[in-house]
Amino acid sequence: MKSIKTTASGFDPWPLLRLSMFLVGSWALPGQTDRHVVLISLDGFPARSLRDPDLPLPVLRKLIREGAVADALKPINPTVTWPNHTAMITGATAVRHGVLYNGLPVRPGDGKPIRVEPWVPKNDLVLAKTVYDAAHDAGLTVAQVDWVAIHQAASVNWSFAEVPRPDGEVEREMVAGGVLTAEELQAFPKAPITMKDEIWTRAAVHIIEKHKPNLLLYHLLTTDSVQHRYGADSLAGNTALILADRQVERILDAIERAGIRQRTTVLVVSDHGFKTYRHVIRGNVVLREKGLLRDEGSQVDCDAWVMAEGGTAMVYVTRESKREATLKVLKEAFTNVPGIAKVILPDEFASYGYPAPVSQGRMSDMVLAAASGYAFDPATKGEVVSEVNPGATPGNHGYLNTDPDMEAILVAWGVGIRPGARVGTLPNTDVAGIVAQLLKVSFEPAQGPPRACPFCR
Repeated sequence: MKSIKTTASGFDPWPLLRLSMFLVGSWALPGQTDRHVVLISLDGFPARSLRDPDLPLPVLRKLIREGAVADALKPINPTVTWPNHTAMITGATAVRHGVLYNGLPVRPGDGKPIRVEPWVPKNDLVLAKTVYDAAHDAGLTVAQVDWVAIHQAASVNWSFAEVPRPDGEVEREMVAGGVLTAEELQAFPKAPITMKDEIWTRAAVHIIEKHKPNLLLYHLLTTDSVQHRYGADSLAGNTALILADRQVERILDAIERAGIRQRTTVLVVSDHGFKTYRHVIRGNVVLREKGLLRDEGSQVDCDAWVMAEGGTAMVYVTRESKREATLKVLKEAFTNVPGIAKVILPDEFASYGYPAPVSQGRMSDMVLAAASGYAFDPATKGEVVSEVNPGATPGNHGYLNTDPDMEAILVAWGVGIRPGARVGTLPNTDVAGIVAQLLKVSFEPAQGPPRACPFCR
């Protein structure tokens, strides 16, 4: 932190200024404006893949040689994209940050299915302070490219959203600079995920070179999409991981061209791992068989509803007038269903990192956990349990975070990182504190003081 020079009379105004800022309640240590952190999230990149010597990942392995790596990054429950990205930038589990889905669960009315709304303002969706809020409060600049749970965040200076806008500041800059065509921007919503990753990467490169933000949050999705379709450890899935490695190299090149290499730290993380499954479980079909779900014309009428999240599912009571009777049926409904390894009731939620259910709140009344080889399906009709299509090898996440296949990655490189540092498994809630320490901003997560960075200088 730079000191304020004394006046010609020798008077140093800094102590008085500090006292006045404290008295008006706006005191905060300014961040270190000549430091930069780039947080790269490669969605669904499993920890075991990074440890596989036969998987060619030359860029990530170079960063590991020159920097630091964790054996694994342990996700929170549910092991789903938005909850875990939010954990990494709030330093809190879903108990405090409140994000349980890739969006906000909405209750449309009595007896109606729960739905998820993604485009909710960040201040309404995320219930805990983020490290990028802290950076902004400290006078640093923040940018995001395809980050999640960040819609309309006031503390972001430059944004290139999951669905970019033709009238957006960064989008207009890119078109004007020949980095992106108007046609590509218009076609973006229907583009394949590989093209979306390409455009998101161009946006990150552009922001680094033009704006040099102190903190950039950058998220890629091809790694997730391909493994969902072709499974974990598949040729297609591994190829997507290799492509992500190349995208990281483009970010490093941009940092070099921007002239900030000696002031930048790069953190490469993922939100969860992946598992291949062979059978699907349709929890809503169980509800239909138990008389808790019915068709009324083209609409569904239900006393309960199951929200599938891959390896787990959330079960909600949807008709309050029948709550007690419905809960009585639910407690027995799933106990003998093949592929359901555990039924988690509210008295166990805290031990799994789930918030307590509140009437008409976000959290469900029950959580179902799938066994290995199974995943939940949201369909309301069909067999309760069935095999996937012959020849298909789909993949999923969402399994309990105690499953080693859900472990994610953490690689750190650049200024402030001890070369050659190797650490064990870290909770992903440590990431926010590490970012804050690297930027030298004051930040205390909602669940308590951050732990010291185990691989920082």
